[in-house]
Amino acid sequence: MKDLKIKVCGMRDPDNIRQVAALQPDYMGFIFYEGSKRYCEGSITPELLTELPAGIEKVGVFVNETTEVIRDIVQKYGLDLVQLHGRETPGQCRDLQEASIRLIKAFSVDDRFSFENTLLYERYCDYFLFDTRGNNYGGNGTVFDWEMMKGYFSPIPYFLSGGLNLENLQSKEFEKLRPKPFAIDVNSGFELEPGLKDMEKLKKLFSLIKENN
Repeated sequence: MKDLKIKVCGMRDPDNIRQVAALQPDYMGFIFYEGSKRYCEGSITPELLTELPAGIEKVGVFVNETTEVIRDIVQKYGLDLVQLHGRETPGQCRDLQEASIRLIKAFSVDDRFSFENTLLYERYCDYFLFDTRGNNYGGNGTVFDWEMMKGYFSPIPYFLSGGLNLENLQSKEFEKLRPKPFAIDVNSGFELEPGLKDMEKLKKLFSLIKENN
């Protein structure tokens, strides 16, 4: 787990956001997709995000949203990165990149997934994220077969997502994972309820990562 970054995603409760921020994750994710149980608009304010420690990068998560809306929300909340979690095209990624927005493009993985799907996005995205294909756009709480990552040869650093919890992050499978993820993206496996993170579990995770870094 050397130099592994941590992203805590699906934040929406102001007090919980402050508690998680005190742990100093590298990234915090805020979901601006109305179809999500963790939809944050109306629960958070731009002022709240401004208060976050400078070392935490604020990620806005969008699903099949227009470039104009994404740009407006980035500006309103002072977001550092945008995560595209739907069927966004390389063309839209280019438009956002031209607007000086840094991008994480998410891909839903199942046994039929091909890493060739990522090639057209490489020139526009700073990072990729691999999540488990499920009924929802993210937050399904299930793990895909990490053996598949052996087929990933892109130079783009990736976030590992999909059903991560304390057990599987301490497993031999995670240790053997190649290529190594740049970051882990934790969400439902560290929650008391959708949008409310379990601080005890997160503290254990941060200790575990720090011990190995």
